[in-house]
Amino acid sequence: MEKILPALKISLLVSLSATCMILVAGLALAYLLARFEFRGKHLLDALVTIPMVLPPTVVGYYLVILLGREGLIGAPLYAATGWSFIFTWQGAAIAAFVVSLPLMVRVSRSAFESVDEDLIKISYSLGKSRLETFFRVILPLSRGGIMAGTILAFARALGEFGATLMVAGNIPGKTSTLSLSIYSAFQTGDDELAKTLALVLTAISATVIYLAGKWARSM
Repeated sequence: MEKILPALKISLLVSLSATCMILVAGLALAYLLARFEFRGKHLLDALVTIPMVLPPTVVGYYLVILLGREGLIGAPLYAATGWSFIFTWQGAAIAAFVVSLPLMVRVSRSAFESVDEDLIKISYSLGKSRLETFFRVILPLSRGGIMAGTILAFARALGEFGATLMVAGNIPGKTSTLSLSIYSAFQTGDDELAKTLALVLTAISATVIYLAGKWARSM
């Protein structure tokens, strides 16, 4: 257990942190892409989708270029604070966020687009603002899709490997998630630990998906 609990703690910390960011950014991007027409919309859609089709190690490489001590964001941050995202659990959370965000955006966007346009027009005709209509009409009618997107994003973040390894490394007790710990155990020939960690990760993912499905059916 002494080798399992640290990895479990880090995995939950990383995946839950990533999911919180995904919920905010994902809903905003999904609503923007679903309900608005603007110049550069297709470019934005492509940029959001790219991490889903690129190998995670490539995504991780770009994040290192962006967030590393000599990166576009990382350099001024390190110069100002002496701190860097690289080799930290926060960096792992950013990596999980980037690779999982497309799932949330695509599923939530479909949910937003499926809302009956007549209901939205009725809301506007009753004097409700765009913001009120979003919270009182669009969001409640899209909650099933949003829930599904959130669960998928969490599951993807929980199992993230490649981008996390590139950005945060595999430091036991600090950045070593369940996925990375499974890899380390397998590489060192500790098949029993690898099997146990794999079962733990599978059990968590299956439980989350089952409970989410049960909750969705009860709505």
